[in-house]
Amino acid sequence: MEKWSAVTGDRNAAPREAAHGQPAPSINQNSAGIPLPDFCNLGVMLRVLILGNAMGAAAALVKAAGPIEFWDLFLRAAVFLEPTLLLSLVVLCALRPGLSRLSYRAGQWVVGLCVLIIASLIHRAGSALLGAESLYGLPQSLMLALLVTAVLLFYLDLRARALSPALTEARLQALQARIRPHFLFNSLNAVLSLIRANPKRAERALEDLASLFRVLMADNRELTSLEKEVELCRQYLDLEELRLGDRLHVIWHIDKMPGDALIPPLLLQPLLENAVYHGVEPGSLNGEIVINIYRNRDQVVLVLKNPYHGPSSHHGGNKMAINNIRERLALHFDAEGSLKSQIAGDAYQVTITMPYMREGH
Repeated sequence: MEKWSAVTGDRNAAPREAAHGQPAPSINQNSAGIPLPDFCNLGVMLRVLILGNAMGAAAALVKAAGPIEFWDLFLRAAVFLEPTLLLSLVVLCALRPGLSRLSYRAGQWVVGLCVLIIASLIHRAGSALLGAESLYGLPQSLMLALLVTAVLLFYLDLRARALSPALTEARLQALQARIRPHFLFNSLNAVLSLIRANPKRAERALEDLASLFRVLMADNRELTSLEKEVELCRQYLDLEELRLGDRLHVIWHIDKMPGDALIPPLLLQPLLENAVYHGVEPGSLNGEIVINIYRNRDQVVLVLKNPYHGPSSHHGGNKMAINNIRERLALHFDAEGSLKSQIAGDAYQVTITMPYMREGH
């Protein structure tokens, strides 16, 4: 457990992104394309199986003259589709590290080629075990496999784009605007008041402010490490404590935090800002924010707790931030990512659960 106060300087300063005398990195605003889906994700697997079988049923329905023929055609399609879908998911999951390094178009070709090879092998094995009359012909089977693959990739791509922060630009801008003008104004005033009394602290505050806004303005569709997100949060809290002073107390439980875990950027920082804005500022006494980050088997859990003072006029902004984080968790982790919020007495708690992913895995 780490109890930290930026005012007293108890925390050892972590390495800065820009050392003294060196130019800070420029803001990266290059857009990132929609990546291939994570075929190891349980949510993606379920969508592939459900939609694949639905397409098999639709193909049988188009060709069938009645219910009996429909069931016969559907069973023939299912005998081929089920093992093809399952084996394709296993192979594509194993190939995930390589697929992640390819462009989207090249990845599509690799997926299609894998499916064709697997479909051919499944058709040959099925013909040997069940007889050729139990399956569609090989050309029909391969066409069905390609059609299902194309529709699935199109659907998953469409779903990713619908959830993509690039297409929710207005809400993202509003989310980023939670670094409110008065926050910038107060931060700069606090820096001005420190220039003569504590010039090193003033310089560090300006570096914190530059780092924070650089991340806010950069493309946020690429995953970042949990360690970097925590450091960004520390820089943000440094700035808030310049104006709130001893009223703001932050307790970190990060001894079991997997720093190399990949998470969506700006995942924890907006929640901390809500905690300061809704939990600490309205109170007349000191406010305590508790952050607990740990690994639970193959999952990363983030728990944030702050004081609760009842519904306020800012509740809509808080709900917007929560909904935006939920959307980004769904974009990156599908059904394996979740956010839950609850009110327990005089405390408000947010719990985020997501899969433990690392670079190159």
